[in-house]
Amino acid sequence: MAIGFMEVQLVKAKGLYDTDKFGRMDPYVLIQYKGQEKRSSVAKGQGKNPVWNEKFLFKVEYPGLDNRHKLILKIMDKDRLSADDSVGQSIIYVGDLLAQGVDNGGAMLQTLKYRVVRENQSYCGEVDVGITFTRKVEEEFIGEDIGGWKESGYYQPQISK
Repeated sequence: MAIGFMEVQLVKAKGLYDTDKFGRMDPYVLIQYKGQEKRSSVAKGQGKNPVWNEKFLFKVEYPGLDNRHKLILKIMDKDRLSADDSVGQSIIYVGDLLAQGVDNGGAMLQTLKYRVVRENQSYCGEVDVGITFTRKVEEEFIGEDIGGWKESGYYQPQISK
């Protein structure tokens, strides 16, 4: 199993479904990957065409226990007086990117537009996202994975004379 880091660059969205009847919505994004969740800043007053230009880092184990390597972007509208509204979501399958990154030490998906859909699967805009995967070199894990056993009293180095 390979371990590495996936960097997600959330750039902007365009043509989102407007959940606010009065004024402009304040969108943000919840980005989820296998139990990890990151949250973007709120694009206050930016309405249907918000810009974030933010990067998020996720720890990745490939292939891992299951083969469902998907990044879920849930676009939300921040509300002050009520619960936040769901605008829509986009799912990006990253299994091929991770496989290529494991083989080559890293891989990149340039910033692309992904469809945002509502719960009823109707189109409600697009989001621009770039993704980079970098495999962590095995030597970097020696101290972490072993837990510092060399420093314990049980490790006796052999000295040849």
